[in-house]
Amino acid sequence: MTDPITDPLTDPMTDPLADPHRLERFARHIVLPEIGGAGQARLAAAHVAVIGAGGIGSPAIQYLAAAGFGRITIIDDDAVEASNLQRQTIFTERDLGKPKAEAAAAWVRRFDPALVVTPVAQLITPANAGALLAGADQVLDGCDNFATRLAVSDACTALGTPLTSAAVGRFQAQIANFAGHLPDQPCYRCWVGDAFDAEDCDTCAADGVLGAFTGMAGSMGAMMAVRIALAGISALGDPQYGQLQLFDGLKPALRTIAVMKDPGCAACGGA
Repeated sequence: MTDPITDPLTDPMTDPLADPHRLERFARHIVLPEIGGAGQARLAAAHVAVIGAGGIGSPAIQYLAAAGFGRITIIDDDAVEASNLQRQTIFTERDLGKPKAEAAAAWVRRFDPALVVTPVAQLITPANAGALLAGADQVLDGCDNFATRLAVSDACTALGTPLTSAAVGRFQAQIANFAGHLPDQPCYRCWVGDAFDAEDCDTCAADGVLGAFTGMAGSMGAMMAVRIALAGISALGDPQYGQLQLFDGLKPALRTIAVMKDPGCAACGGA
């Protein structure tokens, strides 16, 4: 019989906090009435797939692990470069040249050996997105191009999987949860349309990016992912689907835009 403490994913109702060490580790979560013991148990049973271990994905992975997500899949086909270290806080100089997915997974294992982490050093595309994301309870996308974002969004809609999207362009950030598979909720494609399926978008290499700002976007993305995981379990479990948070890092200022479901959307219009 599998030990429910070392493998909390065998049963979503298993209490991972029966282990005094785990109880102490997550004590500051548990005393929050918005999370509580039931919320922490749900996090331990949750499987999140993270797309991209870069400026957004790097801090997001760290905070998802710190939150106690029991299973984390990291999908990224890139390798660590020196220019990444200015914002991708999960890596060090010892990781230069290594696949990002594997280096990030190694960090998670060192940080919390009880978590199950799977690196996928592979480019996610419309052809393989469904297979790579199948089995995940939710997805957090922090990649750096629209073509990949749309492929991920379309796969999530087809699979019925909630999606957290976090993006940064210079000093502008956009973070939102999407659930296009639900009849009354938009998908990411409803927000951006079909014009961005090509891979010719701007990049941080050309435009520049501030590490602390991508860290804010990644942390907020992790927060929104926690909301999805806790839906129906605790007070924090309000996914706020379709409520896009626009953050201006120069002012700074934050405002919310309600994204409406597009009846003509190629991905979710029939849902």
